[in-house]
Amino acid sequence: MKVAVVGVTGMVGEVMLEVLKERRFPITELIPVASEKSVGKIISFKNKDFQVVSLDTAISMKPDIALFSAGGETSLEWAPKFAAIGTTVIDNSSAWRMDLNTKLVVPEINANTLTKSDKIIANPNCSTIQMVMALAPLHKKYKIKRIVVSTYQSISGTGVKAIKQLENELAGVKGEMAYPYPIHKNALPHCDVFEENGYTKEEMKLVRETQKILDDKTISVTATAVRIPTSGGHSEAVNVEFENDFVVTEVRQLLSNTEGIVVQDNTDVNLYPMPIYAQGKDDVFVGRIRRDESQPNTLNLWIVSDNLRKGAATNTVQIAEYLVKNKLV
Repeated sequence: MKVAVVGVTGMVGEVMLEVLKERRFPITELIPVASEKSVGKIISFKNKDFQVVSLDTAISMKPDIALFSAGGETSLEWAPKFAAIGTTVIDNSSAWRMDLNTKLVVPEINANTLTKSDKIIANPNCSTIQMVMALAPLHKKYKIKRIVVSTYQSISGTGVKAIKQLENELAGVKGEMAYPYPIHKNALPHCDVFEENGYTKEEMKLVRETQKILDDKTISVTATAVRIPTSGGHSEAVNVEFENDFVVTEVRQLLSNTEGIVVQDNTDVNLYPMPIYAQGKDDVFVGRIRRDESQPNTLNLWIVSDNLRKGAATNTVQIAEYLVKNKLV
């Protein structure tokens, strides 16, 4: 099993290597790939050193699977080239997510739609993944009508440049800015670029990707995405209106029995999810589960997950695991 990791020197690429190692993914040959400026660098994996190669070299090595986390432009150009030689590409950028011929996969929800002919598979946005993980079992039971979501997103979702901006601000040092404003002691209602409708791309990803993953365009979604000065882990306040009524204790039980979900919901002892405790973990944590008393059939949830793991690297590796297990590669 030859596996290429494209964007191996980036934040998500580094976590992908960790996850591949932790989950003992059956790699016989690792092909670390990055941009031209990183070619020749040495990276370590399972106590062995590997030299970073270019995209052209990686294609000549004919990997079975290529895990992409190198940005949308790279994916649009290179994913089809890998697919053309028979490599299955799992792409972590937004490039292919809304493509009509590309599946958008969260393994616990819709991996069963994958076939051998799927040569480019899209990994959803980090904030979408954690939300649909919690909502999929509830949609199946109660049918979702409308979602109102506000996100509180870690600066790690922006990348190394944002981490550096916060570090500089904490140290009182002037430096390169990842954001148009300071992030220390601040909250920016601005994740990604603004679209013509006044929403950001991040907010519209929550709308479009949720409908695609849950395979239901009748679900109404509205989102506000906010960047906060936490170093890892995204949080979401989610308000969900269902067609059918529910019992809160039944909701807790249903979520507790869902693979990949950990319910932390006991206000008597101040138990609820927080990003500081989600870091480094693969689960999606759900708490503050309570009925919205302002209207019928409506539920409030607080959902937290490590955006670099389940929100990116882990979900990507889980897709690869499904492909191997089901002999689709």
